[in-house]
Amino acid sequence: MGPGQPPKEGPAAPVGPAEPEETGRQRLAAGLWPPRVSRAQLIVAVLLFVLGLGLAIQVRSNSDSSALRGARQEDLVRILDELDGRTKRLEDEKQKLDEQRRELESSSNQAEEARKQTVEKERQLGILAGTVAAQGPGIVLKISDPKNQVQSDKLLDTLQELRAAGAEAIQINGVRIVAGSYFSDEGSGVAIDGKKITQPYEFRVIGKPQDLEPALNIPGGVVQSLEKEQAVVTVTRPAKIVVDALRAAKQPDYARSSSP
Repeated sequence: MGPGQPPKEGPAAPVGPAEPEETGRQRLAAGLWPPRVSRAQLIVAVLLFVLGLGLAIQVRSNSDSSALRGARQEDLVRILDELDGRTKRLEDEKQKLDEQRRELESSSNQAEEARKQTVEKERQLGILAGTVAAQGPGIVLKISDPKNQVQSDKLLDTLQELRAAGAEAIQINGVRIVAGSYFSDEGSGVAIDGKKITQPYEFRVIGKPQDLEPALNIPGGVVQSLEKEQAVVTVTRPAKIVVDALRAAKQPDYARSSSP
């Protein structure tokens, strides 16, 4: 290369394809995604959501109130009528429920009263039939017969006189007297319903003492008739008479209730 001549350039280095520049939108998207949310930003977002929900509910409520305030008089009257009708229906339903409750209470009370009456009737029938024990006021009639002159007919007369005076339960020497009881003479003694008893004959009688004792002592009555047979008769009024001799309940063989 001579003086004054420019130096020869060597072969140029190969150049690759130029990289395209990113647009502003791409840079914005790259900055926003994936999102990088801090804890403080998350709390702020939640608070803003709750605030927005409250504002929406308030706006809706105000809208409903505004709708009522802006409604026509005919619409308001209709709404009031509907409310009155609904209130009336609820009051009627409440009244029906109250009536049903009272009916149920009344039915329950009636059932309880019927049960009590049934139990009491069963007790009374048991006393008359001799299947249950009984106690109450009354008298004790004791007949001593040292000469064995008192026979079954005298004891039966005594029993009939006591029944006529209002005796409700009677027991003689441990034998319960019922409607079908019978007396019979047996050797030197007396038998009641086939069971022999020995003297002294003791009648334990439940009833009103003020009626029972005078009935025995009337002129020509039971006491005088027994004394004519040389029997010794005493009548006492204990504070309480207990009749505890029992009869087994007998099941009828043929009779049945006619009630349906």
